[in-house]
Amino acid sequence: MPSALHEGPLELFRNRPELAPELLRDVLGVELPDYQEARIESENLTQFTPVERRADLVVLLVDDKPVLSIALEVQLDRDEAKQYSWMDYAAILFRRFKCPTCVMVIAFDESVANWARRPIRFWPEVEIRPYVIGPGAVPLVDAEQAALDPELAVLSAMAHGRDEPDVAVAAARVALEAVRGLDSGQVTLYSDLIVHVMSDAARVAFEALMNSGTYEYQSEFVRKYVNQGRAEGEARGEARGRAEGEVQSLLMVVGARSIVLTSKQKQRIETCTNLELLGQWIRKAAVVENADELFAD
Repeated sequence: MPSALHEGPLELFRNRPELAPELLRDVLGVELPDYQEARIESENLTQFTPVERRADLVVLLVDDKPVLSIALEVQLDRDEAKQYSWMDYAAILFRRFKCPTCVMVIAFDESVANWARRPIRFWPEVEIRPYVIGPGAVPLVDAEQAALDPELAVLSAMAHGRDEPDVAVAAARVALEAVRGLDSGQVTLYSDLIVHVMSDAARVAFEALMNSGTYEYQSEFVRKYVNQGRAEGEARGEARGRAEGEVQSLLMVVGARSIVLTSKQKQRIETCTNLELLGQWIRKAAVVENADELFAD
C-alpha cells in the first residue's frame, strides 16, 4: 500500500530528476557518462507479456541520445520478490533505450538498505548490484548547499528525521529555509514531508523550537496518505478487538469442557488474529474430547 514515506521521495525526483545522477555521482562515487539532460520517463515497463512491470520512477540521462537509464525504487521493507523485479527493470530498460542501465534504491532503514545491497545473481559470473542510498549515506547538507539543491536538503531531512532530535531538527530547519523560494505548492508539500517522517521526540523538539503548537499537515498529498494510514489503523484495531473477543470465547468454551491445553497451544490461541480460524476452533471446542482434536486439520 502506498504511503507518504514511499511516494514523498519520488516527488522530489519528479520535480528535480537531476537529483538521481547527483546521488549516484556525489554520494556513491559512480562515474557517469557525459549528459546534457536528466528527464523522467514512463515507469510502465510492461512489454509483450501479460505481466505488468512498473518501476517507482525511471530517470533517463540524455546527451543527444540516451546514455544511462536509472530505475529508481523507494524500498521501505525487505521484499525478496522485489529483487526479481529489479532484474526485469534492468533488462527491459536496457532493451528500450539501448544504453547502460542501473537500479538505484532509496531506503530509510539501514537494515533494509543492507538487504538491498546484496548482489542479484543471474549466474555465478553474472550479477546485478543495485546502487543503494541508505539513511547513513545521505549527507547532512549545510545552508549553502541546501540553497543550491533544495530537493537534496529535503531528502536529507527525511533520511535523518529519526536521528537524535537535535540532528533531525537541525536538518529540518536547513531544509525548510532552503525551500522558501520555491512555489507555494512545493513549499507546503516539502514541509509536510519533512515533519511527517520525524520521530515523535524530534517532532516535539521541532514544534517547541518553532513555537508552532501541534503541526498540522497542509498538502493534500500528505494528508491523503496520513488519513489513509489512520483509517487502516482503525480498521486493524477494530479487527484486533473482534479477534480478542473470539479468543476469550474460545478459552471459555475450552475451560467449560475441561479441555487441557499445553502452554504452546494456549499461546497459539491467544496470538491468533484470524477470525475465521477462531470461529472454527470455537465450533470444534464444543464437540472434541481433547486439544489434539481441536487443532487437527
